[in-house]
Amino acid sequence: MAKVLCVLYDDPTDGYPTSYARDDLPVIDHYPGGQTTPTPEAVDFTPGHLLGSVSGELGLRAYLESAGHTLVVTSDKDGEGSVFDRELVDADIVISQPFWPAYLTPERIAAAKNLKLAVTAGIGSDHVDLDAAISHGVTVAEVTYCNSISVAEHVVMMTLSLVRNYLPSHQVVLDGGWNIADCVARSYDLEGMHVGTVAAGRIGLAVLRRLAPFDVKLHYTDRYRLSEDVERELGLTWHESAEDMVPHCDVVTINAPLHPETEGLFGDKLLAQTKRGAYLINTARAKIVDRDAVGRALRSGQLAGYAGDVWFPQPAPADHPWRTMPHHGMTPHISGSSLSAQARYAAGTREILEAFFAGRPIRDEYLIVDGGALAGTGAHSYSVNK
Repeated sequence: MAKVLCVLYDDPTDGYPTSYARDDLPVIDHYPGGQTTPTPEAVDFTPGHLLGSVSGELGLRAYLESAGHTLVVTSDKDGEGSVFDRELVDADIVISQPFWPAYLTPERIAAAKNLKLAVTAGIGSDHVDLDAAISHGVTVAEVTYCNSISVAEHVVMMTLSLVRNYLPSHQVVLDGGWNIADCVARSYDLEGMHVGTVAAGRIGLAVLRRLAPFDVKLHYTDRYRLSEDVERELGLTWHESAEDMVPHCDVVTINAPLHPETEGLFGDKLLAQTKRGAYLINTARAKIVDRDAVGRALRSGQLAGYAGDVWFPQPAPADHPWRTMPHHGMTPHISGSSLSAQARYAAGTREILEAFFAGRPIRDEYLIVDGGALAGTGAHSYSVNK
């Protein structure tokens, strides 16, 4: 029987919900392109309920304990003597979310002698050291596509919020004011702007599709060029690299995975090549940008705004400089953890576990590392240190 260690974010400050704003979720059975949504044999939760916090347990306890497995759920993942470190020593499976990542470092993987499977309940497995997983024979899987559209919607929301100066204008209302000039002095129309995405995979392409009706000029860069049909349909301009693309763009959105080729990509040098007054949206991973370079660009006016929901580390400390830099629209890491997305990534986590326990192959699109190498989606999206 397996010991499953699950790391989730804390419950709401006023307690686990007893009621919800809505009674149901739309039924979605496939994603753009035809991949089906998760298909576990059963679920023990109500779609639309809070599953990603400690008390939600991803809806896994009844399933795991009825099969004789042990489930340990905690939010305590950092610092010496954390529950995560204490329980990891003899864990067979670790489940974590990108929003509250349990960082599986080489040291932690080496200490986890029984570890066979690391599951990301969501997408983006960079909190797992993939080189160490490969060398220790640990399978890494994630619920690919489960919250890609959720993140794409968040990108569109943040783009409009920055360009239209929504958040400061809303604050005027909260403060009891009505000074229209203060609100509109930094407010523009998105229409006609040039918008580019760094990476045009599931999330990046979904962002492009959702922004096209705003009559913007769309650009992208990616290691894999999209088909001529898609480029023609959306009027896309392709660029060889981010360096080639950003000088043309009023808005840049980052939708790439974090790996050695993207870490630190947006530093002082690349930010200096952006148009003065450009907006940068990052819901990918914080370490794709240089933390302090972003603050400098905002203070100098090189960037007109920065928004995103990814930080390093996570949770971000109270004194993180992004909390107080000017013209930002940061949120905690929430873009992919809507209640709608939680229903899919909880179901996908169970589907992965069912396959693992039954000795069946895990869906290829869910695999990041398997058999001592990058596999499935991992082979397409990630690179490792050679």
